[in-house]
Amino acid sequence: LEGLKKVYKGKVRDVYEVDEKTSLFVVSDRISSFDRVMTTPVPGKGKILNQLSEFWFNYLEEKCGVKNHMITCDIEKMPKEVQKHKEVLKGRCMLVKKLKMIPVEAVCRAYLTGSGFKDYEKSGAVCGHKLPGGLRNCQKLPSVIFTPATKAEFGSHDENITEDKAADILKKQGFNFKDLKETALKLFGEAVKYAESKGIIIADTKFEMGMLEGLLIVGDEVLTPDSSRYWDKKKYIVGQQQDSLDKQYVRDYLISINFDRDGGGVPLPKEVCEKAMEKYKEIFKILTGKDADL
Repeated sequence: LEGLKKVYKGKVRDVYEVDEKTSLFVVSDRISSFDRVMTTPVPGKGKILNQLSEFWFNYLEEKCGVKNHMITCDIEKMPKEVQKHKEVLKGRCMLVKKLKMIPVEAVCRAYLTGSGFKDYEKSGAVCGHKLPGGLRNCQKLPSVIFTPATKAEFGSHDENITEDKAADILKKQGFNFKDLKETALKLFGEAVKYAESKGIIIADTKFEMGMLEGLLIVGDEVLTPDSSRYWDKKKYIVGQQQDSLDKQYVRDYLISINFDRDGGGVPLPKEVCEKAMEKYKEIFKILTGKDADL
């Protein structure tokens, strides 16, 4: 983007510096799975992620009083050097406050699935949380658990860690673990309640937070189908993989072709991209009551 300095390229987001206090988040159509970026984009996906984050940031700030990094998603209210790229950026960018990011992802789990279920099968525990025996895949947990993860560098795998290890990492860098955990669980509880009213289960999600002027602020994306597992309550069956309205469809495809998780990204067939996009559009409409601006 001419006139803007790119300071970071993530798996899905590109970050540009606007001034010393402000950044521009641009959400691409790249899709990552198992911490690998696929070589085929999913056209329009970035707009859905951006617009759903905007919805949840507004909703959760109103309900929980927890601040977030969003300034605006309205390109007309952004600086001139951003507006000149309007054709490319409309619907997929967010002007945000710069935060001092906490190097741990705040993961909340209400159901036993994904890497959590794999850990449980091996050890009967998830990130140090000992769980009752005999739980099945995708079963609701007795109570929500907080399972932090390290934020991996581009090209590496995120790693589930115990609460003690997370607390230790945060303490060394001057962050408060208790605040992070309590805030994440509060946000998750409010989101679960709202989603349930729309007939949707949020099985798990991850929040990323940072500090600004002594306040804990929610950053990055929030409750998107990239960072969360969304299930239709009516189709939910315990003991099997769910028909998810999120990125799980792409994960399942990659598992079916024995994807090498330590290799690079691979091309996705057109029908996989189209089906994934259908699911992203559907969850957006269910949660917000309107179609995404694509």
